[in-house]
Amino acid sequence: MMRRIILRLISYFLKLITASAQGIACNFRLLLIVACVLISIILICSSLEAKPPVEDLSLWRAYERSLQKAKYVDLTHTITPEIPVWKGFGPSTFSRTINPQTGQPYTYEKDGFEATHYDLSTDQLGTQLDPPAHWDPNYPSIDELPATYTIRPLVVIPIQDKVAKNPGYHLTVADILEWEAKHGKIPPGSVVFVRSDWSKEWPNPQLAARTQFPGVKLEALKFLHLQRRILFHGHEPLDTDTTPNLEGEAWLLHHGYTQAEGVANLDKVPETGALVAIGFPKFQGGTGGYARYIAICPPQWKYGITVNQTAEAPLPKASKPLHWDEKLGMRVR
Repeated sequence: MMRRIILRLISYFLKLITASAQGIACNFRLLLIVACVLISIILICSSLEAKPPVEDLSLWRAYERSLQKAKYVDLTHTITPEIPVWKGFGPSTFSRTINPQTGQPYTYEKDGFEATHYDLSTDQLGTQLDPPAHWDPNYPSIDELPATYTIRPLVVIPIQDKVAKNPGYHLTVADILEWEAKHGKIPPGSVVFVRSDWSKEWPNPQLAARTQFPGVKLEALKFLHLQRRILFHGHEPLDTDTTPNLEGEAWLLHHGYTQAEGVANLDKVPETGALVAIGFPKFQGGTGGYARYIAICPPQWKYGITVNQTAEAPLPKASKPLHWDEKLGMRVR
C-alpha cells in the first residue's frame, strides 16, 4: 500500500515538473522545491525496498496453518474406582457431594446441579506425571514444574513386537539406535513414549498385580537423558521396570527428572512428526499428577479428530443423561 502511494506521488510531481517547464512563466524556485521533494520520495522508496518484511510473530498464524488442521489423539485413561492401581495404595471411591446443611446429596431436580466427591487413595493413579518429589523431597513437586512442559515434540519408540514374544521385555539402547537409524536423531527437549501395547488390557484391575510387564532399562533411560537430552520419557505400565528396587525410577527421580506412566493409545500416533500437549492439576506439594496427554498429529494422519470436526461450543446434548449408579459407584450415561 505504501509503495503504491509513493509511486503515485512520483508520477504527480513528474507531471508538475513537465507542465512547469513548458509554461511561459517558469518558476525556477518551484522547480527546485519539486525536484528536492521528488528526490526525497525516491530515497524513502529505496529505503523501504531495502528493508526485509516484518516477521509475523503471532502464534495465531501458526495455529491457523498447522494446529487447527492437525489430528488430535487422547493418550489418557479415564479414572474410575475400578482402574488398576498398586495394592499398596488401595482402592479409590467416588460419591455424590453432600450438602453439609441438610446431609443430603445435591440433585439436578432439587438444587439445579450435582457435584462429585472423590476419595482418591493416591496421586499415583491412572495416567500420571511423576515429579521428582515423588521419591526425593529435594526436587520439585507437581506444582513446581515449569510451564514450559506444556507442549513438546513427541517420539514414539515401538517395542510391542518384542513384548508379544517376551511380556517382560525392556527398552534397550539398541532399540533407541534402531529407531534413530530409521527416523533420525531424537530431538533435544522432546518427550519419548515407549509403545508396548500393555495398556490394551486396561482397565483390567489385575494388570497392577502382574510382576512381569514391559519396562525401560536403566541404560536406556540414561542414554535418553544424558545423550539425547530429552524432557522426559513415558511408558504404558504403572512402573518403570521390574527390578527389585525399581532402579530406573530411582535414578530418574533422584536426579531431577520426571516421567509419565499409564500412557494409552500409543498405537494411534505416529512414531515421529507429532507434538504432545501436557496437562495436570497443580496440587501444592503434590508428589504425583493425574495427567492428560494429547497427541497433536499431522493433518494427513489416519487417527484422531480435527478442530470443528465435532461440535465444541456449544457442546451437543448427549443421547442419555448422566445418572448415579449405586452399583458402580460413579455417574454413567
